[in-house]
Amino acid sequence: MTLFAVDRMPRWRRQLTGGVMAAVALIVLSPQSAHAEPGVPEPPSGLLSDRGEGDLSEADRDFLTKVRLAGLWEIPAGEMAQQKSKSERIQSIGRDIAAQHGVLDKLVVDAAGKLGVTLPSQPNNDQQGWLDEMRQAQGTAFDQIYIDRLRAAHGKIFPAIATIRASTRNDTVRKLAQRTNQFVMTHMTLLESSGIVDFKALPTAPPPAAAASGPPATTQALPAAERADAPSPFTRTPVLVALLITAVGAALFVTWRVLPSDLRPGSRYRGKYRYTPSPAVPILPALQPAGQRKTAGRAAEAAGRYVNRLRQAGRRT
Repeated sequence: MTLFAVDRMPRWRRQLTGGVMAAVALIVLSPQSAHAEPGVPEPPSGLLSDRGEGDLSEADRDFLTKVRLAGLWEIPAGEMAQQKSKSERIQSIGRDIAAQHGVLDKLVVDAAGKLGVTLPSQPNNDQQGWLDEMRQAQGTAFDQIYIDRLRAAHGKIFPAIATIRASTRNDTVRKLAQRTNQFVMTHMTLLESSGIVDFKALPTAPPPAAAASGPPATTQALPAAERADAPSPFTRTPVLVALLITAVGAALFVTWRVLPSDLRPGSRYRGKYRYTPSPAVPILPALQPAGQRKTAGRAAEAAGRYVNRLRQAGRRT
C-alpha cells in the first residue's frame, strides 16, 4: 500500500488501518508477549510507611517466621524442579517461584532486622520431609508432588496473610504482608497453570458459623402498619359473643333480684300483680338508702306491671 493510497483514504479508515498495523507490529516485535507469565505486581508501597512503628504482636512475629520458612524450602524445591522435571512448564514454574522467593526472602530479612525479630535458618520438619519426598521422586511423580505440596502450602498461608494485613498495628509488618500477599497469589496462579493440581486433595473451607439458637434479647416491635391492622381482642367474634352473653345474664340476674318475692317465678300470685315494698334490697344495699327506697319501689312496681302484662298476653295466645 503506497503512501499516496493511504492519503486518499477517508480519515476513519486511516485511523483504523493505523491501529491494526500498530497491533501487528507489537506482536511481531514481541512474539512472547501473548504467552508471558504473570509477574509479581508491585503494590502501591509509596502509600504505606515502613518505619517499624506500632505495637508488634506475637502474631506478627509468627508471620515473619512463616514467610522466612516458606523461602527456605520453596527455593530449593524450585531448583529441583528445574533439574528433575521433564516438563518445560514445570521447569518454568520452578524457576519463577524460586527467583521470586529470593526477593521475598530479602524483604522479610530486612523487616525482621528492623523489628529485632530472630528468624529461622533451616526449614522445619514438615518442610524437610517434603523436600526429601521430592528428592526420591522421578518424572511425572516428581511433578505431581512438587505442584501439590507447594499449592497446599500457599493455600494454607494465604488466609494468614490476610489476617495480619487487616489486623497488625505495625507499619513494617503491614507493608510486608501486602507485598507477601502479591507473591502468594502469583505463585498460586503459576502452580495452577500447570494443569495437574489435585484440587480434591486440598482442605475444604469450614462451614459458616451457625446463628445463635437462643431466644432474641429483645422482642422486635411490629411496624406501624402491622400494628394498625392487627385486630383488637375486643373486636373478635368469640369475645363479643361471650361479652354479650355475660351482659344478658347479669341483667337477668339483677332484674330477678330486684323484683319482689311475690313476682318471682314460683310465687302464688302469678296471675295477679301484687307489690309489697321490701325493706331492703340485698343485692344493692348501697344504692337504697332511706331517701331512695321510694324510688326503688316505684321502679319495681312498674317492672311488676310489665311482667304481669306479658303473662296475661301469653295466656290469651
